[in-house]
Amino acid sequence: MPAPRDLVASILVVDDSEVQRRHIADVCREFGFGRVDEAASGESALEMLATRPPPQVVVVDLEMPGMDGVELIEAMQRCGLLLPLVVVSSHEGSLIHTVEALARDMGMPVLAALRKPFDAEVLAEALSHADSVAPPPRAEPVVLPPAEHLARALARGEVAVHYQPKVCLRTGLLRGVEALARWRHAEAGEVPAGRFVELAEANGLIVALSFSVIDTALGHLAHWCSRGLRLSLALNLSPRLLTTTDLVGELLARVRDHGLEPSQLVLELTEGSVVAAYDGGIGVLTRLRLKGFGLSIDDYGTGYASMSQLARIPFSELKVDRQFVHGASKRHSQRMLLESALETARRFDLVSVAEGVERLADWRLLQSLGCDVVQGYFIARPMAPECLQPWLKLHQSRLAALRPPTMPGPSDT
Repeated sequence: MPAPRDLVASILVVDDSEVQRRHIADVCREFGFGRVDEAASGESALEMLATRPPPQVVVVDLEMPGMDGVELIEAMQRCGLLLPLVVVSSHEGSLIHTVEALARDMGMPVLAALRKPFDAEVLAEALSHADSVAPPPRAEPVVLPPAEHLARALARGEVAVHYQPKVCLRTGLLRGVEALARWRHAEAGEVPAGRFVELAEANGLIVALSFSVIDTALGHLAHWCSRGLRLSLALNLSPRLLTTTDLVGELLARVRDHGLEPSQLVLELTEGSVVAAYDGGIGVLTRLRLKGFGLSIDDYGTGYASMSQLARIPFSELKVDRQFVHGASKRHSQRMLLESALETARRFDLVSVAEGVERLADWRLLQSLGCDVVQGYFIARPMAPECLQPWLKLHQSRLAALRPPTMPGPSDT
């Protein structure tokens, strides 16, 4: 059993079965929880949550008379009690994982979804992550700065670009980076990228924002190439850009001005953008591929793309959304969706990229399924450009551990 952690303070076990409840409570005490509360029903659990300091973790049995586990989770969410959960049930795995997904959609951190009976070791392993997934403090609503502030920031070069590494699953070697825009406002602080992109699209600034990011990112890529680090660069492409006059010529000119080749760029479109591309954009995308640019369908599995759409647009890469990746090693239904997406990539001869790789288990599963490239916090968080080469030096020391156990050290570069 993992060693107790001082950060683990208290837990609430909710189960109508006294035998099951006490068994779980005993495991929690062995694990080192300072306070273990027990509730025999959802109603009594809510009363405890209303009158006592909130626990660090709540273990919820789904099958209870009166208020069942799903109702309890929904009531907690309505009360703003976004506490880490361990969901347990004697039902089949698909039902448990449906509740897990529902809880996550409501903003509840889920440590594990366990089918009864389960070993104490399994529960202890789930609880060992309690300190790392504690819910964030309740955030104030994001107040977007006025559009003119964004226009001024673009004119002054105040929109920065960070980069998240993309690595080869077979070797662990760095293959490319994804460029991600960052805007820190003087009063509002860090503005979420999705929000200021929406602001730009709604106020006629998306072209200026896009080319600002493109020019900055191309400059960094050219610098890395001059240091002998040849990488691919992934850039998010707004569907609004597809109507830009001579987009293909503009991109070609900027790439060549930096001494780069179109083949070093991968332009990413979300599934929703794929639908928008049907309104005159397919010709632009086809010309971009003809000139050598890569095209990636981003967040695959979350939107509207179908095999017929993949066949009509000349993509070179398919990115599997993070919600199908992280935790798929433990959830059968999620793994099936992941396998289906990777098989789709193979059938269309596309490079497969998995987002949201957060743990070694995610990495190993994707290796076994034949995915090509990954990105995620297990590899690296997005970073400022000056941090990439220092990160790369540290990453070299991980390569042996990242390769498949039976694979000899390659001379691959």
